[in-house]
This record gives sequence, structure tokens and C-alpha cells, in this order.
Amino acid sequence: MRIADLHADVLCQLLERSGERWMNSDGSPGFDATPTRIKQADIGLQVFPIFLPDTVSPTPESLFQAAELFWSEILAVKGFVPIRNGAELKKAWEGGKTGALLALESAEGLQGRLWALRLLHRLGLRLLGPTWNYANWACDGAMEPRGAGFTEAGTQLIEECENLGILIDVSHLSDRGFWELAERAKRPFFASHSNARSLLDNPRNLTDEQIRTIIAAKGIVGLTFVPWFAAWPEPVRIEDVLRHVEHVCSLGGERHLAFGSDFDGISRHVQGLEHPGRYPDLINELLKRYPEGLVRDMAGENAVRFLIENL
Repeated sequence: MRIADLHADVLCQLLERSGERWMNSDGSPGFDATPTRIKQADIGLQVFPIFLPDTVSPTPESLFQAAELFWSEILAVKGFVPIRNGAELKKAWEGGKTGALLALESAEGLQGRLWALRLLHRLGLRLLGPTWNYANWACDGAMEPRGAGFTEAGTQLIEECENLGILIDVSHLSDRGFWELAERAKRPFFASHSNARSLLDNPRNLTDEQIRTIIAAKGIVGLTFVPWFAAWPEPVRIEDVLRHVEHVCSLGGERHLAFGSDFDGISRHVQGLEHPGRYPDLINELLKRYPEGLVRDMAGENAVRFLIENL
């Protein structure tokens, strides 16, 4: 069963570990997502976001460095192919390849320069989360105390993304930012790695109303394996993630549900979901609860259908 994963922070790891080759990362203790594990899990779509660690200056140059790593490290692996449009994704998904899709997690490094966004689009950028947990020049994040929405420059960012065909990711937005985007957006939007706030009250999780709004906008919700977004206290297990699956389904999200692991972006893991090679265990648990066709949708078909229609 093919898998789509909407968020793994391999590029952040590569930026922090300068000179390390991802194609040689199998057996390295520093990577969750390695080429072999991704292939073993039959991941047919892997989203690779650019997220700049604190050790890297938040500038356009740093973003271009990360984009170059996407091409020279990720796409250097045999069987990995770039995804820039729906046709490329359909071919990779049906042809047994791993489609690699470039995203941006936080527009801070753009520094308001939309020409840099346009260049990143030429390099394959197709998904963008306007901010991380806090505030930047574009908008406030989910953990920003003031809870503001988009700035004037941020609204221009939304417009430019929609003009370019870059899809907006709401996973780190403040609540006010979410609703401003929902009001302004002319194209579907999505959450790459968030869970249900009604099950775990964390600002990074989505309220039921937000989940319903994404569904109504024909978007997708990528449930995440970040333990502290799934259950409390730890340890967190696969069945805790499945509670969020059940909840999104109860809101009418069966054909809008996906997964965004956040592998390589977390220091602790759900027991049984420590790396991509454990995806088959998640699928087996889903098959105990849901029909095979629905599990195929959740595992990857929902995300792939959404992206083929909107890239």
C-alpha cells in the first residue's frame, strides 16, 4: 500500500549537519527518514520542507542553499523524482517511484522579497507554510502570545502564492491567521502536520471548526506523529494517533485525511512510529478498524488526489 507523507524535516537535518550525505544516511543515528526506510515503507510521495534551524541565517540565500540540497542530495537518490505538477505526481505514484515535493516551512527567510519566492517556485517549491510557531514579517504563528493574523505584506504573500500555484499550509498559523486565510483564499488550502485540538488542547492542533472548514474548502488534514500533539502524558502509542483518525472521520473527513509524520523534526517519537519504516505497522492497525479502500485513501490516495488536482 503506497504512502504519502506530507512533512519530514530531512533538509533541516542536512543544513545542521553540513557535509553529510543523505544517500549514505542508512544506519546513521541522526536521521529518522532515510532512503532505505522510505523505500521499505513504499512511500510514493514525500514532502521535504525547507525549515531553517537557529544555526542558519534566515535569508533568501539560506533558502536557496536548502533548495540546492533538495536537488543534490534528495533527488540524487535512485528512484526519487521531483514533483512540480499533477502529471509528474501521477506518473511517480503509479510507476512505483518516490515523488519528492519541495515545501517551505516559514516564510521568514524570504524577508518579504517576493522575487525570492518566484525563484524558489522555479526550483520546485509548491507548498508553503507562512510562518512557524511565532511571528514573522508575514503573520503570527500558533504559539505567538498576541495571536494576530496576517500583515499587509503577508496578504501579498498569499496572493503571490495563489498566482504561482503554491498551496498554503495552515499547520503553524495562529487561529486568527487561519480564519483570515480561509476568508481570502481562492484555492484549496491544507494542514500538513496537525492533529485534533478537541482531543488534545494544543494551539498547534486544529479545532473541529477549522477541520470542517478545510474539508469544505476541498483541502486535506495531515495528522502528525508528534507525541505531544497526539496524547498526554507520554509515552504515546499508535492507538493514540488512531483516536485522531477516528475523530477527523467523525467530522466527515474520510476523503480529506492524510499523514504528515514530522520525522526528523522531533526528538521523541510515538511508540511504534519511530521512523518511516514503521508505516506498515500503522497501516495494519488501520486495516483492523477500516475497510481496505478507506485505508488506501488515508495512507496516500487522499493526499495524492488533492495534489494532482491542485498543483
